[in-house]
Amino acid sequence: MTLQNEIDQKVKEIHTDGYPMSLGELINMYRDGELYLQPDFQRFFRWNDTQKTRFIESILLGIPIPSIFVARGESGIWDVIDGLQRLSTILEFVGILKGKDGETLSPLALQGTKFLPSLKGKKWEDKYDLENSFTPEQRIDFKRSKLDVKIIKKGSDEEAKFELFQRLNTGGSSLTNQEIRNCLMIMSNKDFYEWLFSLSQNSDFQDTLPLTDKQLIEREDIEIALRFFVYRHLDVSILSGSEDMGEFLTNSMLDILKSDDFDLENEAMIFKKTFSLLNNILGENSFKKFDATKNKFLGAFLVSSFEMISIGISKNLDFYLEMDEEELIKKIKDLYQNPVYLDTTKRSGIRAINRLKILSSLSETEFSV
Repeated sequence: MTLQNEIDQKVKEIHTDGYPMSLGELINMYRDGELYLQPDFQRFFRWNDTQKTRFIESILLGIPIPSIFVARGESGIWDVIDGLQRLSTILEFVGILKGKDGETLSPLALQGTKFLPSLKGKKWEDKYDLENSFTPEQRIDFKRSKLDVKIIKKGSDEEAKFELFQRLNTGGSSLTNQEIRNCLMIMSNKDFYEWLFSLSQNSDFQDTLPLTDKQLIEREDIEIALRFFVYRHLDVSILSGSEDMGEFLTNSMLDILKSDDFDLENEAMIFKKTFSLLNNILGENSFKKFDATKNKFLGAFLVSSFEMISIGISKNLDFYLEMDEEELIKKIKDLYQNPVYLDTTKRSGIRAINRLKILSSLSETEFSV
């Protein structure tokens, strides 16, 4: 197939439209249930009140706002793909934004800005404090302001909205790669997201990961749990070594979501038993480097250790559950003296995907029974 044929085929699979809409129209669509903002996403989009105020200020001053992207569902409802934080801020300001449990959130009170210092303390409408409320004229002008809306129309390729969300929210976004993956999971299979999130909170798993507060806020524990399942089912022979690790994890996750062979119940059992074993014998040292000269585990959590140890044990779990604990601890300590491990982890500039290929093969060798 030629390049032009590929372009022509894909163009036919995605149908789009777009036009300016007033904020009043968008507000009414949300109020009537015709515009859907995924409430679960609100935990990942973290604008503070200063950022929200600056966005409202931009609308008031007529500063151009980037387009909003939506996908039209079977019932005609628009599902927001990009622009959730912008729309959420508008809806929170006018006092109709609903949280995850369906409750209406408290209206946003604005802060003073460099250009509009009198915004400080202003609300959309407070009948008990008219002095700090927008005037009727200001509310009308605000609702007449327009945003450009791009629409993926009904009949487009079902995966188009996932691809669009990923592209629009990668690069220049305040979201981490894993937060984007979490959103993709919620969009495509919320049950899987809740399953993975629940496992990431498993006490044995958490105890083996001495993560910082920042890492936990950015949900790196969920990414590590996802890596466990991706690596367990990885055929390293298909990796070229040129893949970007972030894209690889995302694409592997989407493959799992589409798979009919991924046994959630069995995978959860293996996950829990693997980390129960590791927590019992090493606790938070499970994935720290062992320093033979000091005869102790040192440093922070290492992805390289995780790639070797958790996967190797999980693939031969029954055997290692029966192994003498001291013998297993020695096996883990010896890994850090293995020439392949030392060469791979000390070599500067090695791509994460190549490190994974090498250490997965090493894990297969060292933990085979």
